[in-house]
Amino acid sequence: MAKGRISRGQLAAFALPSIPISALGLPIVVYLPPFYAEDMGLSLSLVGWIFMIARFWDVFTDPVLGTVSDRIHSPWGRRRHWIVISTPILMFSAWMLFMPQGEVTGLYLFGWMVVLYVGWTLITISHMSWGAELSQDYDERSSIQGWREFALIFGSFTVLALPALVEFAADGTGRSDSVAAMGWFVIILLPLTVGIAVWAVPEFKGVPQAAINWMESGRLLLKNTLLRRVLLADLLVGVAPGITGSLYIFFASYVMDLPKWASLLLLVYFVAGFVGVPIWLRMSHRFGKHRTLATAMFYGAIALPLVVFMPRGEFWWLFFGNVLYGIAYGAGSFLLRAIMADVCDKDLLETGQQRTGLYYSLLTMTNKIGFALSVGITYPILDLIGFVAEPGANSPETLDQLLALYVGMPALFMLAAGLVMWNYPLTKAAQEEMRRQLADRHHDHETAADAAAAVSAVATTIHDRPAD
Repeated sequence: MAKGRISRGQLAAFALPSIPISALGLPIVVYLPPFYAEDMGLSLSLVGWIFMIARFWDVFTDPVLGTVSDRIHSPWGRRRHWIVISTPILMFSAWMLFMPQGEVTGLYLFGWMVVLYVGWTLITISHMSWGAELSQDYDERSSIQGWREFALIFGSFTVLALPALVEFAADGTGRSDSVAAMGWFVIILLPLTVGIAVWAVPEFKGVPQAAINWMESGRLLLKNTLLRRVLLADLLVGVAPGITGSLYIFFASYVMDLPKWASLLLLVYFVAGFVGVPIWLRMSHRFGKHRTLATAMFYGAIALPLVVFMPRGEFWWLFFGNVLYGIAYGAGSFLLRAIMADVCDKDLLETGQQRTGLYYSLLTMTNKIGFALSVGITYPILDLIGFVAEPGANSPETLDQLLALYVGMPALFMLAAGLVMWNYPLTKAAQEEMRRQLADRHHDHETAADAAAAVSAVATTIHDRPAD
């Protein structure tokens, strides 16, 4: 596939489903845990454990669904039918989670989280794999995933505008209404955007697939050092925003003493991330994906702890802090997904298989582990330090511990992610060499096929010739 094979209009249509996908994913981390802990009456530890266990269950389904998506095709191609199938699953589970029906127990929350994650796994793996297969060009892959990340962040701050408006209008109350508004946003927008994407964007024909057994497949995955480094970086990158996201409402409301402005200031954070994506994208074209990713992580590790020095109860100080930190938000996600497309080239060169779905399922798996750990670790720690989600119920020491947890752990994880990716060997030159080898192999296959067809035609002509 040459550079520019996908048009700007198709690129925009492809990115559209990312808006409701992110509008669903963000509340799962930021709003649903405190909603079920405070408004629905479940304990902090129970909510933390449920979200962690549901995430870990989802982790085990990722490679299975990724492999299935690679192997089961339809007349639409390899990816689009899975996106369509996942849509009603997500819509119904979002309705049950964002607008709870009947008695809400831990079992209710866990059950519907499991259903939601099945749909979410299908749509995220299929959508990312579809994007990776749209181009073979090193920089265009960054652009495709950059557009997708652009739409993801747009969906995040758009859905955040809903609780911000509700909270402001209701003078800081009405969390149930805010959560319901986010749910309806997803339910309405998801079928519309998916319909446009699958209608407007084609799937390009894949390369011929070689047979490979499961044992050999697993062995090749384990020895792929490029894959292992990407997965480790994705795990570290996922934990950092998972911690800040799961603690943000408590941090903004009780540490910074800005409960009325919490959602609006989170919206500011995502707007900054939205603005930052084109900056990181341009840098990746100039300096490479891995160096740009590492730079973004180092920047985030410096910017986040600055909130420690900001006065509490001051809107504009936290506004400034969220802008600084938010600029780094989008870089890790889209650059790692663009890098993974290059890793798939290496696997294709070594195995003859285009296992994009499997590889991206591993990427979503590590990301989910990161977010699961962030909620499963931080919420029990909140119980341990004696934090209570009520105004005036926490000592200064408890709030200081919450602040340290909010800034310290994410900064360390971002720093580690930057170190992992700084000297990553799969550069633009290395990827272009792999594509050249794959093109030569494909040409050899076509030449052999043409020769076989010519021999068959000659044999048929001799067989059909009348006897003298």
